[in-house]
Amino acid sequence: MSGISANEQAPVLLIGGLGKTGSRVAERLKARNVSVRLGSRSARPAFDWLDRSTWAPALEGADAAYVTYYPDLAVPGAADAVGALAKLAVEHGLRKLVLLSGRGEREAQEAEAALARSGGDWTVVRAAWFAQNFSENFFVEGIASGEVIFPADEVREPFVDAEDIADIAAAALTEPGHEGRIYEVTGPRLMRFDEAIAEIAEAAGRKVRYVPVSVDEYLAGLRQAGLPEDLVGLLGILTREVLDGRNSYITEGVQQALGRPPRDFRDYAARTAASGVWG
Repeated sequence: MSGISANEQAPVLLIGGLGKTGSRVAERLKARNVSVRLGSRSARPAFDWLDRSTWAPALEGADAAYVTYYPDLAVPGAADAVGALAKLAVEHGLRKLVLLSGRGEREAQEAEAALARSGGDWTVVRAAWFAQNFSENFFVEGIASGEVIFPADEVREPFVDAEDIADIAAAALTEPGHEGRIYEVTGPRLMRFDEAIAEIAEAAGRKVRYVPVSVDEYLAGLRQAGLPEDLVGLLGILTREVLDGRNSYITEGVQQALGRPPRDFRDYAARTAASGVWG
């Protein structure tokens, strides 16, 4: 039984509720008969990280909040924004705040500290690189075309399944016992990016080549392809600072939060290949 009683109708606000993890958290909360309010610029009331006047209306009457920061907690100013939002949420009576954070990001850890200073009950899900970045992000087109170009050669990542993140967030939002916890979550294996692409290719029954390049070459290619400069800048931060080997270790966060092992990348690849997203 969840920590929300049947007669409570106050919604859980999902900031970034249309994203990789937010949409999955929404599914889990609805399955528990928990009311959900999406926090996005297209929602009503709208929520926009860049317009603080939208924050209070989105928080009004909510019971708890799942917080994902756009575009990423690694960008300057993220910690200040998260801290301000958390303080406002506590003032509006929200009883729980769950923050999606990133491993090895200084600004992300500053945001975690700002959340903790809010005075509310909080939980942090500090996540490794999402497996779903290969199927719900910029890798999809490369995999479908048979060639993935990326600046991570020998770096090994413990790719985490967004389904595990959503399971933890839903539990933290609706059950007692997760307050004040930082769950650093990873998958069960360390893998190079070429190894991940090879498992995807095998699952999809197709040939996909991984081409490692330098960060400068990669960013130049993105600019040539017409990507907005702010997105290119963000990817520059992430590839230079996060994919330098600092996160090449496995943690027990999923086990600690859920009492079970994390999902394996091979299971993710098989499940996703069956959906046809990689062509």
